[in-house]
Amino acid sequence: MNCLLDTHAFLWAAFDPDRLSRTARAVITNRDNEIFVSAVSFWEISLKFALGKIELKGVQPNDLPAVASRMDCSLLAIEAGDAASFHEFPRHRHKDPFDRMLVCLAIRRRMKLISCDAALADYAAQGLEIIW
Repeated sequence: MNCLLDTHAFLWAAFDPDRLSRTARAVITNRDNEIFVSAVSFWEISLKFALGKIELKGVQPNDLPAVASRMDCSLLAIEAGDAASFHEFPRHRHKDPFDRMLVCLAIRRRMKLISCDAALADYAAQGLEIIW
């Protein structure tokens, strides 16, 4: 199974795994699954870090791709087609462009999204599958 980590799920998996649900933790640690972290998440973390909205203990945003690699996560780039198709996804209740891009990537790449964000369930009609 291919799964994409939402930004909070990536940070929790890396630094505070007890915050993950039992199901999310089991999926992430199952070697039969390929777990991805998107460049979108690194961008979101870097932006929030620069704005003082997120604190990272012992690491800088630049360190996070290596952290993901040490977790055996695959890195997911944003392709031109992903960015160009972003307008096709409805806004629903969710206005956060980072979350919406992760939804777009998960749907386009046929991945399940690991997230505790209940508002993302609105995208089930577009094909999003959420694990939590």
